[in-house]
Amino acid sequence: MVPSLERGTSISSSFNFDRMFDSSPEKEEEQQQQPQLVEPSTSESQTQDSLGGSPVESSRPMTSRLISRRQDKQQSDTEMMKDKFTKLLLGEDMSGGGKGVASALALSNAITNLAASIFGEQTKLQPMAPDRKARWKKEIDWLLSVTDHIVEFVPSQQMSKDGVCTEIMVTRQRCDLLMNIPALRKLDAMLIDTLDNFRGHNEFWYVSRDSEEGKQARNDRTKDKWWLPPVKVPSDGLSESSRRMLHFQKDSVSQVQKAAMAINAQVLSEMAIPDSYIESLPKNGRVSLGDTLYKSITEEWFDPEQFLSTLDLSTEHKVLDVKNRIEASIVIWKRKLHLKDNKSSWGSAVSLEKRELFEERAETILVLLKQKFPGLPQSSLDISKIQYNKDVGHAVLESYSRILESLGYTEMSRIEDVLYADSLARKQCTDEETSDGGKLATEMDSELGEETEKLDPQYSSKTTLLDFIGWSDNSSKGQSEKLPKSPKLTPKKFSYLEKLENLNGFRSPKDRH
Repeated sequence: MVPSLERGTSISSSFNFDRMFDSSPEKEEEQQQQPQLVEPSTSESQTQDSLGGSPVESSRPMTSRLISRRQDKQQSDTEMMKDKFTKLLLGEDMSGGGKGVASALALSNAITNLAASIFGEQTKLQPMAPDRKARWKKEIDWLLSVTDHIVEFVPSQQMSKDGVCTEIMVTRQRCDLLMNIPALRKLDAMLIDTLDNFRGHNEFWYVSRDSEEGKQARNDRTKDKWWLPPVKVPSDGLSESSRRMLHFQKDSVSQVQKAAMAINAQVLSEMAIPDSYIESLPKNGRVSLGDTLYKSITEEWFDPEQFLSTLDLSTEHKVLDVKNRIEASIVIWKRKLHLKDNKSSWGSAVSLEKRELFEERAETILVLLKQKFPGLPQSSLDISKIQYNKDVGHAVLESYSRILESLGYTEMSRIEDVLYADSLARKQCTDEETSDGGKLATEMDSELGEETEKLDPQYSSKTTLLDFIGWSDNSSKGQSEKLPKSPKLTPKKFSYLEKLENLNGFRSPKDRH
């Protein structure tokens, strides 16, 4: 009875503590009337009342707490959304003096900064943290919601009550946004699912770069990437199923990256070229390209692969310089095609057909450069277009496709790091097996030679310790000098099987049938 009383006292005290948070007047009257209904005859009745009433009453404060937490979360999300859209409306100029950037550039910067804060910490092949994934989905939806209100008028038909069909104009989301936004959302989900596919994968792991194991794991591929943790694989490499899965994920990410790259290139091509960029260009493509590049592009026989092999593309800066030169020459040639005034300073003696041919060759080189160097920074033309762009829809499509292209490149690099570590481990394992096999073959040859000497009767009969050392007494020397040398005394060389046959007397049948 004593333990039950103590338990009843503790429960009733906690129950009264929880009910202190409920301050409604009706429940205060119930609390005042409840002791009058209960007959205080024994302590057991009070214990049973407290045990029976506590679960129901204690669930009410928990529900109120959950509701208050949801309200606090909604309020914080609302405040965050207000803060983001306030910056967009002010053009990132918090002084409100009208010195901010255009709305298109502000929205593009917001999407870029959001992706940098979310995916900048993704240095491993592992699923995203739940809080970061939830934040990405929530905030990217906020920023993309602007495109729902970018519309265009399209013809439609409306049927009246009298049965008369009337043609009217209705609003619809702009065509390019209607096609590309759902596609980019799909690519976004595929890239996040790719990271989720590595959940629970234990055949490769990451170690600290400063640890002893991390120093051993460094290789030629990751020695310059000081911010990435080295990846480790088992000593004999990955299993065949894991290797197949990595290659499949790499191919999937490659397709996603190519799709995002195509959308980004299409949007950039539709953006207008700023006048400030055109004014900074030289007057002909030869000056922009230089004599060497110009001669290679304008030759009668042209191979883009061979052209790239002759260039010095050892550093990122050199690749970007070649890209800037080629893009500038393309802009110059296109402007000359559209200019009608032959007396203009942009005029040239080169025919229009050749200029179109040179332009196609230069665009082919640009495509190859983008495929060969997918992580290349933006060129001067791209930066200029994004900076002076006024179309909000183009700004959203360009920035969203660009960050997905960058995320795809990051995931591909992480997958290639694991595959490279696996190839090194397998190569090292193969070298060790080869060296072990060579040692084993050497030991077998030495054992075989020892067995041959033991089985040879000529070696077993008259061979002494002095013969092995190379010593002999004078008497033996004199006898050996007196004896004539005969060719019959030279030992006959037998193979190992012939010696075994001579000793044991077995021979294999030449013809079984």
